[in-house]
Amino acid sequence: MTGSDQKMALVVRGELRLTPGKMAAQVAHAAVMLVTPERARRRREYQEWLVQGQKKVALRVETLAELRSLKHRAEGLGIPTVLVEDAGLTEVPPGTITVLGLGPAPRDLLDRVTGSLALA
Repeated sequence: MTGSDQKMALVVRGELRLTPGKMAAQVAHAAVMLVTPERARRRREYQEWLVQGQKKVALRVETLAELRSLKHRAEGLGIPTVLVEDAGLTEVPPGTITVLGLGPAPRDLLDRVTGSLALA
């Protein structure tokens, strides 16, 4: 193992004004989506993240444009990303992008993308 501090960042769209329960569900979707494929592609980072306590932080931006910009920056640094699209059964229309999931990735690398964001 490399010994780098691993974490995951889950970035919510603030403009949607999701209820706390809906936000929790959407953030959970992002975390699950990130973990499943990462076991095969980035096993070392995933294993370090597990051993280190599966650190996660929930953050927010206001707009979809900001979310997409963060995704682009993260991909440029090689950070795994996922976008959560809602099924539209409760609070938002079908296909609404609610959360951007990032990582697990080294904390210092992830902070280059998300370090200035507010907590969700």
